[in-house]
Amino acid sequence: MSREFGAMSIASLSALLQFGEVTPVEIAEQVFDAIDRHPDKSIFISLTKERAMKEAEASAARYRNGRALGILDGIPIAWKDLFALEGMVTTAGSTVLKKDAPAKADAAVVDLLKQAGMIAIGRTNMSEFAFSGIGINPHYGTPENPRSRDVPRIPGGSSSGAGVCVAAGLVPVAMGTDTGGSIRIPAAFNGVVGYKATRGRYAMDGVFPLARSLDSLGPLCRSVQDAVWVDAAMRGLAAPTIERRPVETLRIVIPANGVFDGAEPGVIDAFEGAIERLAARGAQITREAFPAFDELPQLMAKYGPMVTAEAFALHRERLSGADAAEIDPRVVVRTRLGEKTTTADYIAIIEARARMTAATEAQIGDRFVAFPSIAHVAPPIAPLKADDDTFFAANGKTLRNTGFGNFLDWCGVSIPCGTGDAAMPVGFLLSAPTGMDESLLTASLGLEETVRGEYL
Repeated sequence: MSREFGAMSIASLSALLQFGEVTPVEIAEQVFDAIDRHPDKSIFISLTKERAMKEAEASAARYRNGRALGILDGIPIAWKDLFALEGMVTTAGSTVLKKDAPAKADAAVVDLLKQAGMIAIGRTNMSEFAFSGIGINPHYGTPENPRSRDVPRIPGGSSSGAGVCVAAGLVPVAMGTDTGGSIRIPAAFNGVVGYKATRGRYAMDGVFPLARSLDSLGPLCRSVQDAVWVDAAMRGLAAPTIERRPVETLRIVIPANGVFDGAEPGVIDAFEGAIERLAARGAQITREAFPAFDELPQLMAKYGPMVTAEAFALHRERLSGADAAEIDPRVVVRTRLGEKTTTADYIAIIEARARMTAATEAQIGDRFVAFPSIAHVAPPIAPLKADDDTFFAANGKTLRNTGFGNFLDWCGVSIPCGTGDAAMPVGFLLSAPTGMDESLLTASLGLEETVRGEYL
């Protein structure tokens, strides 16, 4: 009976490799075969089969010679179409960049994971220029959420293909970026783990930006443990330094404002069920209002979102030229909103951000923050494609909860905690202040099984 290697965790695959039950070449071949057989052809923008097979053969040689590089050696990984891969053009989910020159070198984190022995399978689809939490792409198609059993539902964005290829069992890990929720949203919608690291934790060389003051990186995978191993390699470490923290030592605060507004009952039930399980195991749970969660919407209404201001600065020449006609009109509309933010407005946002971040960190103290990753489950694709107003309303609501963490410079892990409407996955988001990644990962390792409950 054939095994779907892409549906296994890194730990499971590595065990097979270490004991010689399978070779990296066999894994790579099976992964490409599974991708070829999968009916959804919009998950990947391009495959890197020639490169992958060379990397798999090199990995196989290391195993034969008894000098494997570690637990990641021979493990397949998919890269969001924002990461430079040597000899390929980075298109960022767009068609206007196809005329750009191919990358002369891998992105820094791509190179680090290659040094750890990981095998690059291809580039995953995404919202054009990473500017949407929905995941619809008019150029390369929209990957369908593999958890849906009724109608085609959105994958979440912008790392749409990354979330879908892991949830569909095609690869064990895919790399995403997160500016307003683009790792945690597809992780939550597709029922996988998504880790958004603190901005600046990893080298950003060779990563196409959206808003540099908000952009961060991280993996989508099957477990927190998988994320821990990848995180270490992305920082050039030979092994993780993360320990598992007992649930009974955790102090968790749940915001009493903002994050539950308009939340679906099924989402609330799944989240509260996870909280009850954590409390039963001794975690200390408190609830209180976060002033920053009320101030941020007011700040954006007054000055405009920070992300649109920076996105407009990045794309202003494209928007004023012939390329604009080839870009998703919804991306054009949203990006052009950034033109309204003046220099004085942007400085006011930066100053408010520093003040709000410091105040919120003081409020959190040594606790972790928990709330639903998204207030709703993945909605059907068709209504969002058909109507602009419906799309923009859904996009705003989808990005709301995760966006708090980006603005306040938090790190966060989305863990599946159950299902809501239409039996679609619900995400439990655990967050910590900037730079507290080790503490966040130790806590996430300790509580993951409890949070998942029966959703394993």
